[in-house]
Amino acid sequence: MASTSAEIIAFLLTISGWVLVSSTLPTDYWKVSTIDGTVITTATYWANLWKTCVTDSTGVSNCKDFPSMLALDGYIQACRGLMISAICLGFFGAIFGLVGMKCTKVGGSDQTKAKIACLAGLIFILSGLCSMTSCSLYANRITSEFFDPSFVAQKYELGAALFIGWAGASLCIIGGSIFCFSIAENSTSPRRGYAYNGATSVMSSRTKVHNSVPDKTPPKHFDKNAYV
Repeated sequence: MASTSAEIIAFLLTISGWVLVSSTLPTDYWKVSTIDGTVITTATYWANLWKTCVTDSTGVSNCKDFPSMLALDGYIQACRGLMISAICLGFFGAIFGLVGMKCTKVGGSDQTKAKIACLAGLIFILSGLCSMTSCSLYANRITSEFFDPSFVAQKYELGAALFIGWAGASLCIIGGSIFCFSIAENSTSPRRGYAYNGATSVMSSRTKVHNSVPDKTPPKHFDKNAYV
C-alpha cells in the first residue's frame, strides 16, 4: 500500500514537472531588461529561444524572429535541443510510468511493472537533467555578460521562464527518483511460502485416521472348550 501511494505521488510530481518544462519552451521572458525614465518604465527588452522583442511604455511590442538557425549562437541552439529533448523524454516517461504503476491493470506481473516504473523514473530523471542543463546554460550566458565590464551591448537579467524551468526540472528529478526506488522496494518485500505435502487419496487419509485412533475394544478370553 505504501509503495502504491509513493508511485502515485511520484507520478503527480513528474507530470507537474513535465507540464512546467513544456510551458517554459514558448514562454517569452527568458531574459529581460528595462530602461527606466524619471517616472515610468520607458521600454522593456526581453527575449526567448525564438525571438527578441521590445515593449514601449504604451504596451506595444515590436518583435524580431531570429533570422536563421545556422546563424544563431551555439548556446541558443543547445538550449533549444535540450528543451525539446526534455519534453519528448517526459512524454514517454509519462506513458511508461502509467503502465508501471501498481494501481493500473496493464503491464503484467508486479516484478515487470516495477521494472517499467524504474525505466520511467530514469527517463524522467534524464528529462529533468536536460531541462536543468538548458536553463543553467542560458542563465550562465546572461550572468557572464551582465558582470563583464567589457560587454557594451544591452545587458539582461534572468527571466521568469528560467525559474519555471528549474522548478519543473526539480520535480521531474524528484519524482523519477521515487519511481526508481519502487523496484528496490519490490525486490526486498517479503514473500509468503506455503509448504506442499503432496496429494493424498481419500483411502490413505481414512487409513491414517483409522490407525491414529486407539483400539478401545476389550480383549476376549477364550476357554479351552472354545477350540473343540
